[in-house]
Amino acid sequence: MKILSALSVCFAFFISSPSLAQETTSKTLLINADLIDVVKGKLVKNQAIAIENGKITFVGNASKAPDGDWETLDMAGATLLPGLSDSHVHLTSNASDHGYRRLTISTPRAAINGVANAKKTLLAGFTSVRNLGAPGYADIALKDSIEDGIVIGPRIIASGPSLGITGGHCDSNLLPFEYQNKAEGVADGPWAVRAKVRQNNKYGAEVIKFCGTGGVLSKGTKLGAQQFTFEEMAAIVDEAHLLGLKVAVHAHGSDGIATALKAGVDSVEHASMITDEDIQVAIEQGTYLSMDIYVSDFILSEGEAAGILEESLEKERKVGRLQRERFQAAVKAGAKMAFGTDGGVYSHGLNARQFAKMVEWGMTPMQAIQASTIGNATLFGTETNTGSIEVGKFADIVAVSANPLTDVSELEDIDFVMKDGVVYKNTITQ
Repeated sequence: MKILSALSVCFAFFISSPSLAQETTSKTLLINADLIDVVKGKLVKNQAIAIENGKITFVGNASKAPDGDWETLDMAGATLLPGLSDSHVHLTSNASDHGYRRLTISTPRAAINGVANAKKTLLAGFTSVRNLGAPGYADIALKDSIEDGIVIGPRIIASGPSLGITGGHCDSNLLPFEYQNKAEGVADGPWAVRAKVRQNNKYGAEVIKFCGTGGVLSKGTKLGAQQFTFEEMAAIVDEAHLLGLKVAVHAHGSDGIATALKAGVDSVEHASMITDEDIQVAIEQGTYLSMDIYVSDFILSEGEAAGILEESLEKERKVGRLQRERFQAAVKAGAKMAFGTDGGVYSHGLNARQFAKMVEWGMTPMQAIQASTIGNATLFGTETNTGSIEVGKFADIVAVSANPLTDVSELEDIDFVMKDGVVYKNTITQ
């Protein structure tokens, strides 16, 4: 199959000049494709999708495709999905910079890393992400640069610096006392954490992330130990919600998870030791669980070479399988499951490797795809514009050359990426 020559020119132009590409008013028609309807949970055959000014204007049988002057792409043999999304990434971090290597990464370098990693993430088919933690508001600068057309990447919901207690998972614990090194999101006490929420909001954060327990990759923290009191967590959530921001809590241990749920967080990240009782609380409250069940493979196979400390490797050995078992229990119970991978701990662009793990541990391929599309869009609060292929929504569309409902690992090799009606990758129609 051959793509139209005019569209080939446009495609090359879009990649070299993203700022101008986002101003395009072209009309594109995708025809003869199978489409995964994530709202109805089924595969629909022989579909056409019309796109004008970056939005979807028609979805239906190819025989009823609108007439007119269209740049037409014949997608025969391909399966189309909404643009994928990841609820937990760190675009400004690299998988090769763990442990003491982190001390060599300046904020300007983190921002430059973010430019490269945003492109990798988009070309892997992830058109929307939540970036949960970055130094110096580098993730917000990256988000703004993408929106202004300076660089290419996914839509970003950015948190800015993560909030944490002194000496906690979101502090900087690698240097001795005389350096007096402290992470910028550290605050102790209800009014101090409210001030940090207000500061993040001031500089453009769209979600607040705080650390409610110890973590795998932090020096000197215990996974099961709660960080922040209930009063502090409640202050974070209350202040964020007053400002119209959602709250994500990093939490492995059961006490921290239970306290964060009581405080009213919108999503629990990792949730490694969540109890059956708190799975039910999450269900009752509509809280999303964002459980990164692929990343353990990377940490235990490549982490030492990437600089991960032995202390951290030992914590992952203890928690990795338990987290997957708890994921399985949450899926079986009917909890709202986000698709979150902790991208940046592993190499960016490999986000889709988690789909196979989600299926291995209890989801159907459709459920895993729904988590990364309409599910995450609902968590993000962007469901009116993203998450499904429907008229009126942004034209964020990806495609693979085989049916991922038969083999979900097909999503690890995306063949076609469109965001806002702009084609950034296409090996389907060449």
